[in-house]
This record gives sequence, C-alpha cells and structure tokens, in this order.
Amino acid sequence: MLTRVFLAAICCVTAVVASAQGDAVRRVGVANPRALMVAAIDSPNGEAHGVLVGEMAQAIQTRLPGTTPVYIDVTTEMRYSQPGCSRLKLTFWQEGAQTLGEAHPRKHSVDVGINYCRDGLPPKSLS
Repeated sequence: MLTRVFLAAICCVTAVVASAQGDAVRRVGVANPRALMVAAIDSPNGEAHGVLVGEMAQAIQTRLPGTTPVYIDVTTEMRYSQPGCSRLKLTFWQEGAQTLGEAHPRKHSVDVGINYCRDGLPPKSLS
C-alpha cells in the first residue's frame, strides 16, 4: 500500500515538474514502457507520454544523472492491418544530463523503433 502511495506521489510531482518546464502533455509514471506502448496503440492520436519510475529509472539515472526524471514519448509511426499492431517510436529523454567528455549538461535522448502488438508479440505481417 505504501509503495502505491509513494508512486502516486511521484507521478503527481513529475506531472507538475513537466508542466513547469513547458511540457504541455500529460504524463503518467510507468515502471515499464510497455504500458505506454499499448496506450499509444489504443490512442486515437497514436501517442502516449510518461515518466519512468522504479528500478529502470534508477539504473538510468545512476549512469546518466540529470536535472529531470527520464521521460518517455511513444508515437505511432504506422498502424498495421493486424488489429492492435503498430510501428512505434519510443523516445527516452532527460534534461541536464552530462556524459563523459562533454563540457556542459544538455538534453539527451534516445529513439527506439519497434513493431509491436497489444499482446506483446511482433505483428505477423508488416502490411
């Protein structure tokens, strides 16, 4: 119960932080990007936005500390004929992160493309 309350508090805080930085989208806290991937597939506009929380977020922030949480934006690039299947682009990003060899912190992002279905499997056909 305490964990749920803690995660709910994190979600509320990150939504306020994102809003303060001019990020106009509503974000939900997720421990696994799969929830956002399915939400993007189901969304009429093909998008879902979140903030990474939990162990995965801690692992990323340990290696690449930044001034904001790790954000995730999922967009649908193509909907396949197989129901519930799409080509998705996941963008993981964080402000104020500094890698080795960089003089100043900056926004870092990583894009990942994946063919994905609601059941967690790839589509049977790419048409």
